[in-house]
Amino acid sequence: MYIIIPAYNEQDNIARVIEQWYPVVEKTGNSSRLVIIDDGSSDNTYKIISEWGGEDRKPLLILLSKPNSGHGATVLYGYKYAVKKNADYIFQTDSDGQTDPDEFWKFWEQRNKFDMIIGNRNNRKDGISRVFVTKILKLVIQICFKCSITDANTPFRLMSRETLKENLKYVPRDFNLSNVILSVIYVKRGMRVKFMPITFKERQGGVNSINLRKIFKIGINALRDFIIINRSLKNI
Repeated sequence: MYIIIPAYNEQDNIARVIEQWYPVVEKTGNSSRLVIIDDGSSDNTYKIISEWGGEDRKPLLILLSKPNSGHGATVLYGYKYAVKKNADYIFQTDSDGQTDPDEFWKFWEQRNKFDMIIGNRNNRKDGISRVFVTKILKLVIQICFKCSITDANTPFRLMSRETLKENLKYVPRDFNLSNVILSVIYVKRGMRVKFMPITFKERQGGVNSINLRKIFKIGINALRDFIIINRSLKNI
């Protein structure tokens, strides 16, 4: 099992996130890895992660680095890496400390029953504006894809390798709403998808690099791709 965590300018959070999530890969077996992808950070994120790695510290930690391309593209980069490395399961969360590793285990216990298990963010603490964006996104998905998805963009999801590998081919390269469209693809293709409630805390430090203006721009650009992807799914 590979845990995929994208990181951009998270020097205030990344050490704590490693401390929280590293025990999970230790408990799931020696073939598991904690994969953190530095998305061209301009602060000390890369340096901090590299100081945690190595055989004498965290041998199951893998640090990847790439030019900045945004959260969605970085998540896709991580997914493709995990698939290539033959991880049997891929779990994704974020580097801002808003998710709780203790809640991973209820997902892990049901991994054989579903193709994807996604967190449903209850009682969110990340601000009313982001809750509003999630509601608008749900409406857009209903209009574009004629399906209802509880929480399409949650950065807390567990997927089997085989289904992820199969569905990645429908996602445009460097797509910025990669988790959203993967949720849609799994549902539209009739795969076994389960939503489970999770807590979603306030950001634990630093500043979110994605503001409402950027979210709106990403959304507008994604609409065209949504239409194209929907057509391809109808032809399956």
